[in-house]
Amino acid sequence: MGIVVGYLATPEGRAALEAAIEEARGRDTRVVVVVSARPDESQEQRSAVEAELDRVRAELASAGVDHEVRLLSGGDVADDLIATAEEVGAHLVVLGLRRRSPVGKLILGANAQRVLFDAPCPVLTVKPGPS
Repeated sequence: MGIVVGYLATPEGRAALEAAIEEARGRDTRVVVVVSARPDESQEQRSAVEAELDRVRAELASAGVDHEVRLLSGGDVADDLIATAEEVGAHLVVLGLRRRSPVGKLILGANAQRVLFDAPCPVLTVKPGPS
């Protein structure tokens, strides 16, 4: 059991990670951070992602949260999150959402929509605070 969180080094990703940490503390459970790498990433991009994940691991350790960080190379964010949630028997998925224009608000991102509809457990969506 645990909480699965989709992470990117963006304000939305950081908001999702913060929410997952708070939920994990309240539920006394672990966090599984999922990062989906694109198959066409260069070695330099992959190194930057690894450095960011080291920072994420340090933040989770500092928060005293049991955790695992997974860098998956399937390339499909929604599939990676759903499969991980199923595998670990997650009781919550946390997903950061991007602010959208008035027209964009009519359409939820395809990955977010797939996770909301297909996740095997509740999904908590968060957005970053004002910048």
